Amino acid sequence: MSIRKQFNSDVFGRLSELYSSTEQSELDKIYKNFDIESKSTNKDIYLKEVERFVIELSWKSSKIEGNTYSLLDTETLIKQKVEAEGHPKEEAVMILNHKTAFETILTNKNDYKSITLSQITQLHNILIKDLNVSTGIRSRAVGITGTTYHPLDNHSQIQDSIDKFIICLNKANYPIEKALITIAMISYIQPFADGNKRTARMLANAALLANDYYPLSYRSVDETFYKKALVLFYEQNSLYYLKQIINDQYKFALDTYFK
Repeated sequence: MSIRKQFNSDVFGRLSELYSSTEQSELDKIYKNFDIESKSTNKDIYLKEVERFVIELSWKSSKIEGNTYSLLDTETLIKQKVEAEGHPKEEAVMILNHKTAFETILTNKNDYKSITLSQITQLHNILIKDLNVSTGIRSRAVGITGTTYHPLDNHSQIQDSIDKFIICLNKANYPIEKALITIAMISYIQPFADGNKRTARMLANAALLANDYYPLSYRSVDETFYKKALVLFYEQNSLYYLKQIINDQYKFALDTYFK
């Protein structure tokens, strides 16, 4: 297949039935209701599990973006508010913004049953706070390292594409499919000047939690493979590797957290 260098608007017609009935059935066999499972333990254990999840999500999601904090550095930062020596201030800010964003989602998870542009921009604003990144739908071109793909650079076209994405997302009934659509399309549209992939990962978790599915920490994902999966979608609109990542991280979450 030839490599696409420009945004392909036909992709919106391909964002349904991404999981076959057989695939859904296999994942349904291991399904655990997050709300029930998390409330089955006492409050102290639950809060410790939330903290552990937040630490691992904040660390890995930031690491995917080039953050150099270690997992232990991240734990110290979140638990003790102590920044690691030899790291720029922005790295600590990025990690703590992840913490705030996830806690916002968890507290208001029922609000995300139907996703709005306002919710997306709110999450983005939290994630890029104090990082010298402009808010709102961008009006300038952006480039993506490692690919020849160039996202849309026209403000009205970007706005139109994010609106179409939201329609597709809210039409999807299967929560894991919602997560896949979110990870792929926010990264593909790149509606913001920066922080798009972070926003995608957090919004995917919001869609999962709203439907009582376990959120994803991405702790066990290989950052290079994650980036290659996105490039495959950018250049060929193939969800093959992204789907593999979402499925694997969902299984990992069920095996690892709130047990």
